[in-house]
Amino acid sequence: MKVSAWVHRLLTFRNLRTRLTLLYMGLFGLALILSAIAVVTAVTNSARHMARDQMAATGAVYGQLWEMRSARLRQDAAVLARDGGLGDALAAEDETRTRAALESLRLRHGVDGALILGVDGRVASAGINPDQASLNLLFRGLASGGTETGVLAVGGQPFRMVASPLGTPDLTGWIVFAERLDAGEMRGLERLSAIPLSATVILTPTSGTTDGPAAAVRTGEGPSMRFTRPLPGFDPASHAALLLTYPLNRVMSPYGTLFLWLTAIGGAGLALLMGGAWALSRGLTRPITALDEAVHRLQRGEYVEAPVTSGDEIGRLAASFNAMVGDLKDREAKLTHMALHDQETGLPNRLSLERKAGAHADAWVVLFGVDRFEVVRNAIGYDSMGRLLASLGARLSALADGAPMARVGAGALGLVIIASNKAEALEAAESLAAAAQAPINVNGAPVDIALTAGVAGHGAAGSDLTSPVDRAAIALDQARATRRSAAAFDEAAYGDPGGNLSLISELMTALSDGEVALAYQPKYDFRAQGITGVEALMRWTHPRRGVVSPDLFIGMAEETGHIRPLTEWAIRRAIADQKILAAAGHAMTVSVNISGRLLSDESFADFAVGEVAASGADLCFEITETAVMDNPEMALGIVARFADAGISVSLDDYGSGLSSLTYLKRIRADELKIDKSFILGLDESARDGLLVKSTIDLAHGLGLKVTAEGVETPTALALLRGMGCDMAQGYLIGRPVPMAGLLDRLDAPAQETRAVVR
Repeated sequence: MKVSAWVHRLLTFRNLRTRLTLLYMGLFGLALILSAIAVVTAVTNSARHMARDQMAATGAVYGQLWEMRSARLRQDAAVLARDGGLGDALAAEDETRTRAALESLRLRHGVDGALILGVDGRVASAGINPDQASLNLLFRGLASGGTETGVLAVGGQPFRMVASPLGTPDLTGWIVFAERLDAGEMRGLERLSAIPLSATVILTPTSGTTDGPAAAVRTGEGPSMRFTRPLPGFDPASHAALLLTYPLNRVMSPYGTLFLWLTAIGGAGLALLMGGAWALSRGLTRPITALDEAVHRLQRGEYVEAPVTSGDEIGRLAASFNAMVGDLKDREAKLTHMALHDQETGLPNRLSLERKAGAHADAWVVLFGVDRFEVVRNAIGYDSMGRLLASLGARLSALADGAPMARVGAGALGLVIIASNKAEALEAAESLAAAAQAPINVNGAPVDIALTAGVAGHGAAGSDLTSPVDRAAIALDQARATRRSAAAFDEAAYGDPGGNLSLISELMTALSDGEVALAYQPKYDFRAQGITGVEALMRWTHPRRGVVSPDLFIGMAEETGHIRPLTEWAIRRAIADQKILAAAGHAMTVSVNISGRLLSDESFADFAVGEVAASGADLCFEITETAVMDNPEMALGIVARFADAGISVSLDDYGSGLSSLTYLKRIRADELKIDKSFILGLDESARDGLLVKSTIDLAHGLGLKVTAEGVETPTALALLRGMGCDMAQGYLIGRPVPMAGLLDRLDAPAQETRAVVR
């Protein structure tokens, strides 16, 4: 069976080795016809010539395989290096995590070892344990920048090392893949050769290894041909090379029985040799050239297939190349799909939506936000929420005439519509949001949903925010803030958040640089008929922006947690200014506003009580009526501490929020300040007068003094006096002024103050 198979392959010329063997057998037969000596010489020369050609071809093939495999490993290592996770693990000195990640990478990429080398000398490895000498050579080669791929001896065995740098733009280390150049890999190379040669990788201290003609040497098997091909290495003291050896007696043995036949057909053999050489060269060069062209086109990003013209090694190589191209094409298609789609719902993602919006100049992006998204998600679960969003996306797409729906955020879906103006786009968004708000069945149960829409077009050239998706997301937030079902992006309302963010870091510096100061607004006492107190108001004069609105920087300080140092500075400054007033003969209470966020901070309470106790200051802390609602027990306890320390407490802006009589009853306050929204219309609205009068009576019934804010007209002042109000504050009494202006006001004759408030 084996003989018949060999004969079949011989006769059908399906094997490249068979074709080459028959070709050179014909050459040797022609030499036998001429003379016995010439035959032996010709056969020997032909054998050596064949060995040289095949060994050179095998060396070239191995060089190509070396470059292809090294390029593939470099590409894989570069992809992993850009991820940054292995570098972070090494920087964090998490050896367990680093080794586990390296072991996973080693197994996934089919290499014998994987290492991470840090520029600081730290090493993590899996599958390979290089000694210090090997690591030093590897570090030296990588640090020089001249070697990223080469042979390195580890434990006496040669390894192919392929490295890629970590860190961009600052180099932090290298990720290195290692492959053992053992007998198994050499056997694979030997199988690619048309002759039964022996291959091995050697490391020698000699220099000058060249890729040239094979040399005849004597080995244990007799006369042999030896061919060396240099390989890149990391050790400058030794040279790595591929060593190919081929015993000459192996090439001579098949020709003995053919000598007699070739003598008789010498003339015919010459013709066969010429025809065979032409056919062989033509058959070899055409598929190799086509394969080379296909490889170059693949490098340029073109997915082409090489023609398969035979069933030999070259044909199988072309078929393998075509299979690789198909795999690469499928993989790129999958990666592209993943890059443009949400993995949870299968809907297109933000990047896909941005590309679609950028394709049309008159495109408008509409984002639909699921209201109470976190509540619904926590109720039905993450998987069910993903199915709900997918169903909602399909519904909105159907309502929008099949427009593709994209998932932009956790609870936000978006699509692109074509509209001639903002009003048309906003009308379409409102219509879609209203039509899509029917319950959606999830797991057999209906789930009610409510949608809010944000609409935006392309930003103007030079704008800080040009992406229509970003603008639509902000429009969605603006719609929710104003409790509307849909809103278009409002550039004026958006303002300059990027510039405002820098204010917080500048605010802390402004405190020490003297840019922040306190302004004082006087409070008129109806019974004393004079100014008996002031409210401290913070003012910031920025060197570039000018006067910064207190609502802006105080609000941002509350959101970022900087409100405490700001308030502590205000308390110290108010205590110091109160001493100045007392020294000038004006003893009066100074009111300081306290953020509701600080009423749950026990350490702030310790600070405030300590400062007042140490200075003996007469301070009043103004808090809003809603400040105690977030954490009432703790807030009421801290307010009680203030009262016990002799610090007056005033309920500021009373009536502007959701006033609660429960908290009003429990809180230990000394004063109630009626919000200015009631006072400004006091002389025109009887309803406001009734509310103010009832509030004054209620506060007096609870033992609280009453201060009216926003007093700007003599009529309002007179009405408040008649209602029994205790104190008045507003522009009629006096605008906020710096400390020097307050002293001038207080030093003015008493008749001026009486003339103002009459």
